[in-house]
Amino acid sequence: MSGASAGRSGGIDRALVGVGTVVVLGAIMSILDTTIVNVAINTLARDFHTSLSTIQWVSTGYMLALATVIPLTGWAADRFGTKRLFMTSISLFLVGSALSGAAWSADSLIFFRVLQGIGGGMIMPAGITMLTQAAGPARVGRVMSVIGIPMMLGPVFGPVLGGWLVDDVSWRWIFYVNVPIGAIVLPLAMRLLPPDRPEPSERLDWVGLAMLSPGLAAFVYGLAETSSSGGIGAAQALAPMIAGLGLIVAFVVRARRVEGALLDVRLFGQRSVGAAAGTTVLFGMAFFGAALLLPLYFQVARGESALTAGLLIAPQGLGAALMMPFAGRVTDRTGPGRVVLCGLGVTLLAMLSLTQVGAHTSYVLLELTLFVMGLGLGATMMPAMSAAYQTLTRSQVARATSGLSIIQRVGGSIGVALLSVVLTRQFTTHLGSIGGRTGLAAAQGVPASAQAHVAPIVAAAFGHTFWWALGLVACALVPAAFLSRQRPAPPGLPDVPALATAPESGVLVEI
Repeated sequence: MSGASAGRSGGIDRALVGVGTVVVLGAIMSILDTTIVNVAINTLARDFHTSLSTIQWVSTGYMLALATVIPLTGWAADRFGTKRLFMTSISLFLVGSALSGAAWSADSLIFFRVLQGIGGGMIMPAGITMLTQAAGPARVGRVMSVIGIPMMLGPVFGPVLGGWLVDDVSWRWIFYVNVPIGAIVLPLAMRLLPPDRPEPSERLDWVGLAMLSPGLAAFVYGLAETSSSGGIGAAQALAPMIAGLGLIVAFVVRARRVEGALLDVRLFGQRSVGAAAGTTVLFGMAFFGAALLLPLYFQVARGESALTAGLLIAPQGLGAALMMPFAGRVTDRTGPGRVVLCGLGVTLLAMLSLTQVGAHTSYVLLELTLFVMGLGLGATMMPAMSAAYQTLTRSQVARATSGLSIIQRVGGSIGVALLSVVLTRQFTTHLGSIGGRTGLAAAQGVPASAQAHVAPIVAAAFGHTFWWALGLVACALVPAAFLSRQRPAPPGLPDVPALATAPESGVLVEI
């Protein structure tokens, strides 16, 4: 059966299997790197003799880089061709991975992680574009569900793999592990992906890019500096925050007035898109911030190894993987509003439990809490994203997807920076200086004879910080209350709203 006839009949032909294989392998690399690094933060801070406020940029810088390149994907695909873009992104990601593994200082590692993120940000959008084009309307639902597999399994296996590599091999291999995968992906991509057909359609908004990207970076940098520069009022923290916020506001004002702006901010004036964006950014801040805290709690407060910490975190990914397909089906039947509110409620209960963590909290209770939090994640993030598309026409979906993806990643970056600042302040306030070190380094450097006395103080610092995450989830209830509680209208006509493709597959969100 030919590819064309297979597409019309709904069958899966060999060419589509080849494209799907390449895209899934690329997705595995990109998704693992969002989950594999957090278990190494404690080791990286210790090995590079640096503070948590500095080393958290290994995660924050990566997510900001991902957010920066997302708006470029559509333009670059039209200008250079999707196949070339995909292969270039894989190559850049591999170079960043290899250099990250060879990093000699915290600053060099952060720089190389940004380079890695610039490549990684385009892998998924370019891959999904090629896959949907190869599948056609009759087969897109089934092939998208395949892409959902690495997205659901990444949060389960990423921390475990990262923990094993940190403990038994070297932290450098959490980056080097991408190289053999990439060495397989690139030749397969050259052979199996369809030929490029570049069709330049619009000019890139360079002015908007020059305003938005530095604005986001400056704002998050200022936020991260508050713990080491004397508080939010210190000039070293306040100046970049004000400058960054000014650039972001200027970008929004300009984008509302010009055609072809980097982001169509006018879409966020629609109730469905605005409510989805508000829910996504607040929930993303809480979730990604908590994702940084959890492995640190197990390693610093409970004295566990990186591998054990990864295993202990795995139930969260398992809960999300189990819930996402079910939440997608319920969203299709009842509308996203009720599903998201239920998901936030479940997440609130889990976060409330985490605020009570101590030095001897039952592991059974912690594992149950993390599993429940994963259920909340699976019932919140993807349905909230899907809600944005209910009132959009098909021509608006691509721009809305870019905007929501950027907001999700920026929210995650801010959340990581914010909660690391809060945790550092707690360590500094309650531990003071130990061996001339403060913050996370002080908690790591507690003498064995004093660990039993200090452990409750360290655990209490984590519990306090989780209150901030709980507050962010509670704030997300406000925009979530405005999400639609009606079943989405079936797409199909050009002038009717178009729901995002295959919401139950989870393909638009990396968790």
